[in-house]
Amino acid sequence: MYRHITATLLAGKSVRNGMHTADRYRYRLPGAVLATVLLILLAGTPLAAADRSPLVVVGTAQTDTIVRKVPLTGTVTSARVARLSAEVGGQVEAVNVEVGDRVEAGVALIELDREIEQLTLEGLQASTRQASAELADAKRRYQDAKRLRKQKNISENALRLLEAEVEVDDAMLRQKQAEEQRQQARVERHTLRAPFKGVISERQTESGEWIEPGRPVLTLVAADDLRIEFRVPQEFYTGINPQSEIRVTLDALMEREFDGRIGAVVPVSDANSRTFLIHVRVDVGDARLTPGMSVHGKLNLSTGRQGVVISRDAILRHPDGRVTVWVVDPDSEPPTVSEKRVTTGHSFDGLITILEGIQAGEVIVVRGNESLQQGQQVRIQRRD
Repeated sequence: MYRHITATLLAGKSVRNGMHTADRYRYRLPGAVLATVLLILLAGTPLAAADRSPLVVVGTAQTDTIVRKVPLTGTVTSARVARLSAEVGGQVEAVNVEVGDRVEAGVALIELDREIEQLTLEGLQASTRQASAELADAKRRYQDAKRLRKQKNISENALRLLEAEVEVDDAMLRQKQAEEQRQQARVERHTLRAPFKGVISERQTESGEWIEPGRPVLTLVAADDLRIEFRVPQEFYTGINPQSEIRVTLDALMEREFDGRIGAVVPVSDANSRTFLIHVRVDVGDARLTPGMSVHGKLNLSTGRQGVVISRDAILRHPDGRVTVWVVDPDSEPPTVSEKRVTTGHSFDGLITILEGIQAGEVIVVRGNESLQQGQQVRIQRRD
């Protein structure tokens, strides 16, 4: 068509050669119009079609070990949590801590009224001192009798009676000392002390209250021995071991990711949630963890199987339920694409497994696949 128009233009030029100057101006086409006509004609050529082909980024379907990624939600907990209670009943005289206080081992946390027990202790202490004095006196008299016996100034029976008196007084002193120690322990039980270093997380009593033995009044959490607890669906129990990889994200630390180490797998399944518990340790450097923090985890479990994997960006999910990818025809030049329906499996590390529809080695479109058409020519760029 464009050859015909060009010939017509050339013929017009020959005719104009024999015409008046005014006639030549009447038949001359403006240069801009001529350029526009040529561009329109050239737009239908294969070269122009190639220039208009969309640019797509492609990758290659590969065979790889299939990894199952299991998303988890957990909580920072302490390896040591104690619900503290008094060994004896009594009226609360003083509560020396508040929730959030950090305490050292042995610090007095709660003190109960001990007036009666203290008076009893003081009475026993006096009895112990008296028994000690009586024993000392008996021993003195016995030593004197031994010297007199050497001089034959005292009978053997009298000496033996003094020796027996020493033994009786010594036994009495030990008895008094034991009673005093038992009473001292009773007095000490009126003071509730921290069994280890930690943080007070709960407080359930106030001064003036009467508490019974064994009733929890404080909760102490060891703040320097923290771990993360995740509940894992029981279907993954057989695939988890201490070497399993897990990545941990803490919401309170600007969603930073850390490598976790599985410290223990608790082999008891929760019948209601169908889950079991794993304990994970994580090194967060100088960041501070607190029991109760929310944590997210990604557990990587190798299935031990090989399969075809492609980039998840290649997957198109349609409203009718179809899942497709665009594949580059290896025999076409210039390249063309065709859409294939696929069946997908697990996703991991930006990849997705293909169960049906794609073979390893096929070139697939991973970017620019939103508006392609069947058999359309494309310009391809390899993914880095």
